[in-house]
Amino acid sequence: MPSDLYAVADFCLIPMGTGESSVAEYIAECQRVLEKSGLTFKVSMGNGYGTNLEGPWSEVSQAIHDCHTAVHAKGAPRVATDIRIGTRVDRDTPVGDGNDHKVKRVEEILARERAAAY
Repeated sequence: MPSDLYAVADFCLIPMGTGESSVAEYIAECQRVLEKSGLTFKVSMGNGYGTNLEGPWSEVSQAIHDCHTAVHAKGAPRVATDIRIGTRVDRDTPVGDGNDHKVKRVEEILARERAAAY
């Protein structure tokens, strides 16, 4: 088993106490941190709140930590984050394919069911 598990994380970072109704500037700051990390990530646009992030567990954890640090440095006195992390060791996960593979499999199952119904 690898010493540093490949992790697929979904996290939602919430700046608090900023006195502003919009948190876009803070989320953009977190996205800058993620871009510098070199990890594969996708910000949810239009289908919810949050970011999918993939890579070695230690790097994923560090990137989320670095987002907290950057958002505090931008002026948010409090930051709350919801995190879900999944790992698997029963097959290799190609880098950047962790969530895409899951979505593709579900879409294939639904397409087969729809085709069988007609």
